[in-house]
Amino acid sequence: MAENGTEGTEFLLTGFPGRPELQRVLFWIFLVFYLLTMGGNLGIFGLIQADAHLQTPMYFFLGHLSLLDACYSSVVVPQMLVVLRAGGASVTSGRCAAQFFLFSLCASTECFLLAVMAYDRYVAVCHPLLYVTIITSRARWGLVSGVYAWALVLTVIRTGCTFSLSFCKSHRVDFFFCDLPPLMKLSCTDTKVRQLVIYFLAFSIISISVTVILVSYLFIIKAILCIRSAGGRAKTFSTCGSHVTSVALFFGTLAFMYLKGNMGQALEVDKEVSVFYTVVIPMLNPMIYSLRNKEVKEALRKILHKTKIAQGLFKVKSID
Repeated sequence: MAENGTEGTEFLLTGFPGRPELQRVLFWIFLVFYLLTMGGNLGIFGLIQADAHLQTPMYFFLGHLSLLDACYSSVVVPQMLVVLRAGGASVTSGRCAAQFFLFSLCASTECFLLAVMAYDRYVAVCHPLLYVTIITSRARWGLVSGVYAWALVLTVIRTGCTFSLSFCKSHRVDFFFCDLPPLMKLSCTDTKVRQLVIYFLAFSIISISVTVILVSYLFIIKAILCIRSAGGRAKTFSTCGSHVTSVALFFGTLAFMYLKGNMGQALEVDKEVSVFYTVVIPMLNPMIYSLRNKEVKEALRKILHKTKIAQGLFKVKSID
């Protein structure tokens, strides 16, 4: 192993060292969660592509969120499962950097995408007659492209700051995957300047996204309060309820993880929080958006109905 820099370094991910019983239980729990995550998110993405009634800007952004959650989970959870199954796993510095880069890219993109989805809801609620002319196909592709482009730039800077450090204290990473807090703890380089840059980037991503979301919902709430009937107010707000729930879960855990001010000093707490935003939230999002959405449930019912008809025809042909 190299003593200075990261070139040629291998990191040992330990998970929960000294607790094999817990690791075995978590392996099966995380495996089930991962299968549910992939099935739910890819299912919603496929449903949106298949149903003509879901070819609207709102579901366009939801489809990207579902695909992003599937990628987000796939970057982290398989590595977690290997660590839990074997009681630890070695990864090269290149692989570790790649995982960190992809994980950071997905997280940053999701922040910005949730902000874009809030803006989309603002236009739909506050300017319904102009919605189609404002959120055109060109506009939504432009918004999504901008989200990915900004996330990519910020992720490159963040990854560069992290992996330009020298990891010579130890190569045992007391974590499930290559995340920022445990890597910072291993560095023998003065991390103050880099931490300031990383904190600033994290604060910028979260604050810009949250500001867009808050401003959008202030206008949305104002518009909802102007609706006279209670039924109309409830129906309008229900279109935003799923998004509000996802925003609260995602940004709440991210803010706690990266802005709590003791990066790498309380890794047991970091582990629990990281499990929530890398394993649990990507699994919950499909449920949040499907269980509270009549159009998604109706599209799913149609697909299931067509499947039953197709199965019936197949059986009839088989008998013939």
